[in-house]
Amino acid sequence: MLTAEQIAKLPYRPCVGVVLLNAERRVFIAKRIDASKDNPHAWQMPQGGIDKGEDPQQAALRELHEEIGTDKVEVIAESADWLRYDFPPELVEKVRRGRYRGQEQKWFVMRFLGSDSDIDLETEHPEFSDWRWEDLEKLPALTIAFKRDLYTEIVREFRHLVA
Repeated sequence: MLTAEQIAKLPYRPCVGVVLLNAERRVFIAKRIDASKDNPHAWQMPQGGIDKGEDPQQAALRELHEEIGTDKVEVIAESADWLRYDFPPELVEKVRRGRYRGQEQKWFVMRFLGSDSDIDLETEHPEFSDWRWEDLEKLPALTIAFKRDLYTEIVREFRHLVA
């Protein structure tokens, strides 16, 4: 197992995240496919890595399509800064073979232009087992503990867009 000092020297993985709003200004969240059935904190918004040569917005649109089967969206906002979270020490070696201490993400708010029938979790590499529209303010309580501070920051930064 890596020591705390070794973990602290690891870089953050460059990633993106998407706050997807429907017409009622509710946020798309999905339950991770690898979560236990009884875990109420396995919900998250779409997110993923930035491929070499991609800019963050391109990555966000690609990730959205890969994870939920659609990119019928309009970008309406971008986080002012890159936001970070650390993996718990016991997960560092399991996630991405221990190459990263956590993720550094650029977040985008997007307006969903499609209909619910456009959302398809049966993608080439499924990541989610269920989804729903939720109030932005409820998101920190629905996500896994190590992402709660990140989600609280996202709510703080983008709350004015759903008011």
